[in-house]
Amino acid sequence: MTHSGLSYSRSFVQSLILITVVVAMVMAVIGNSIITAFGLMGALAIIRFRNILKDTRDMAFVFCALVVGMAAGAQRHEVAVLGTIVLCLIAIYLHWTSFGSHQPLNAYLRFRLRGGLAPGHPLLDVLKRYCNHFTLISVQDVLGSQAAEYAYQLMVRDRSRNEDLVSALESVEGISEIALTVQEELLEV
Repeated sequence: MTHSGLSYSRSFVQSLILITVVVAMVMAVIGNSIITAFGLMGALAIIRFRNILKDTRDMAFVFCALVVGMAAGAQRHEVAVLGTIVLCLIAIYLHWTSFGSHQPLNAYLRFRLRGGLAPGHPLLDVLKRYCNHFTLISVQDVLGSQAAEYAYQLMVRDRSRNEDLVSALESVEGISEIALTVQEELLEV
């Protein structure tokens, strides 16, 4: 909810949750044994991945499997079984609830407007009617005219009504050169 950057990864958010359980399992396997701790450190140090994992969630699952194997190898079967069950339940919950999903702005609107865009302007009413959220990105004066070029990022309520949005914008006096670009498939970067 507090993310404000350009790139967002639901996978990374879910990985943070999975990794905390993995670390708890590592601590349960180590217990008070300094020998087991050095053994686990050594096992982690010699692991070298020949294939690069691009998804942080995949990396979290690799570490999950690694720690379960270490728990079984260290004769901590209860930690291995309980940890596997807990990790599976968490992974299923994260998947079913789409935990960490982010609703990014899904459209980009550019237009020219004669005069100013004051509070209460009819254009803002149109945006409120068709969008859940909109953010003004830039305003540039057009040389040689009394118009300005505006750019907005939008969260369109209903993508099937994009043509209605454009028609409503065209009916606003003084607006021209409307360009609405909608990102049809939201991708996580």
